[in-house]
Amino acid sequence: MPNFQELGLNPELLKAVEALGFAEPMPVQAAVIPILLEKATDLVGLAQTGTGKTAAFGLPVLQYMDTDLRQTQAVILCPTRELCMQISRDLASFAQFMPKIKIVPIYGGASIEVQMKQLYDNPHIIVATPGRMNDMIRRGKVNLTFVKWAVLDEADEMLDMGFQEDVDSILQEMPKGKNTLLFSATMPDQVERILSKYMNKPVIKTVGDRNAGTANVKHMYYMVQARDRYPALKRLADFNPSIYAIVFCRTRIETQEIADSLIRDGYNADSLHGDLSQAQRDHVMNRFRNGTLQMLVATDVAARGLDVNNLTHVINYNLPDEPEVYIHRSGRTGRADKTGICFSIINMKEKGKIRLIERKVGREFAKAKIPTGVQVCEKQLFHHIDRMEKVQLNHEEIDSFLPVIYRKLEWMDREEIIKRFVALEFNRFLEYYRDAQDLNIDESKSSFRERDDRGSREGGRFGKEARWESRESRGGGKREGGRSSGGNFKRMFFSIGRKDSIAPPGIIGLINEVTRSRDVTIGRIDILDNFSFVDVDAASVDTVLEAFANKTRNTKGIRVDIAGDREEGSAKPKRRDEGGFKPYSGAKPEKRRPRPSGSDRRKGNRE
Repeated sequence: MPNFQELGLNPELLKAVEALGFAEPMPVQAAVIPILLEKATDLVGLAQTGTGKTAAFGLPVLQYMDTDLRQTQAVILCPTRELCMQISRDLASFAQFMPKIKIVPIYGGASIEVQMKQLYDNPHIIVATPGRMNDMIRRGKVNLTFVKWAVLDEADEMLDMGFQEDVDSILQEMPKGKNTLLFSATMPDQVERILSKYMNKPVIKTVGDRNAGTANVKHMYYMVQARDRYPALKRLADFNPSIYAIVFCRTRIETQEIADSLIRDGYNADSLHGDLSQAQRDHVMNRFRNGTLQMLVATDVAARGLDVNNLTHVINYNLPDEPEVYIHRSGRTGRADKTGICFSIINMKEKGKIRLIERKVGREFAKAKIPTGVQVCEKQLFHHIDRMEKVQLNHEEIDSFLPVIYRKLEWMDREEIIKRFVALEFNRFLEYYRDAQDLNIDESKSSFRERDDRGSREGGRFGKEARWESRESRGGGKREGGRSSGGNFKRMFFSIGRKDSIAPPGIIGLINEVTRSRDVTIGRIDILDNFSFVDVDAASVDTVLEAFANKTRNTKGIRVDIAGDREEGSAKPKRRDEGGFKPYSGAKPEKRRPRPSGSDRRKGNRE
């Protein structure tokens, strides 16, 4: 592989590369830079996130800049404000010995007046998110007449986030003779469309397999009951004391709930999602980058464009709907020739998704077992001992206290001191994990309802989780007095009906969304004009009541209650305090994890 001196960079850029400590170009840089410097051309670069793509397009673009022309000559579009700021910082580092170069980042969530003022000076390079860039074009604040280079970074993510029209609009404002550079981890149809519409015989360079995950990442999955997903997450975090991870969830609400639960249980965690302000996002990201946080719980949209080094794990608390999204998630670890682990916590119904993702990534994933309580205690204990062995002693400060310490401990022998030292750390986890259950599913013995093929119907956009069983699938049970007599079901009232344009699959999807439980079995559904009756597995009634009583989850305010013995035509069910029903008191609080005795969790140490 050539070194940077052999790539054809000018002296100012070479000096910057050396100052930044770059020894040899990464594969994507070695493949792209010589081609662009030899001849200005359209180019497609397919490479995973974190493989050095910014330098691959940034160094050639900087070399082509005419510093005597005070006009915008390059526009770099990227999906998120975090990536926009990161690219701007990287370009500024590359141009540190080119004082005339002016680079301006343009992104939403920041003062538009300040950004308009920066654009007034006609910067050579604009790094922008599509939405804010279009806003500036509509306001007449940018002049794209002299643009010679258009760069689309993380193109697949940008289009997947719904920026297709914005990107089209921006590209149409630029001269037809410009050169277009497109960099992407995958090549979906939307990216192919841009390639054919806006690029002229582009050179295509692929680093690694097309649409495949990075080779430095180990892929694993753990199979548990859906209700054990959060306990499994905690146990895996405890089994990896030096974890530094992003935990991916599907929704903003779930992201916040999981982060709040982790914080409550003593973990260094926080959330990142679209409901946060820019100041809140910056605060969370600064804490995560400097290691104060060990786990960042995020949605895919919020985490796009994050550039964080040294991640040890990417955790799929929920699998994404599209395999390409999984590839992007896993690509956030194992960067810059380092190794990483991407593991997923799944249930039986999601095994098919794993197989689909395996085919896309081109690798078989390892099925692992959730560690037992004893294994977690052992791992934590040895981690504590390792920290003790590696601790740096400040003799000047501690030596004066040693005589008192020796007198205090002189009644104990060496073995006793070691035992007590170990007990300080071991007892807490031993108590917490005493009688801890096995969270793993034995597929060979499982009678898991999710595999039931007795004619059940599945629906809802949330993974087809709850099941709508027909009367025949429940053994032909008859309905008497508005209640089902077949199977152990309870009749429930939902304040939503035909006038709300709801159908049985929609009710199933609603239950899936609000309960986030994959164990809720649904029987017969009867939909009337203003409300509906749903047969729910008796074991899941409390779960449904609790979930719909939570206003944060039940955002539509749908009232749910036990239906009682009234006829279906009744306008409303008996209240639980009228018909002798026991008021629902909520679930018992979950056992909390012991908080570490030292500063390990609070300060985010990752030895």
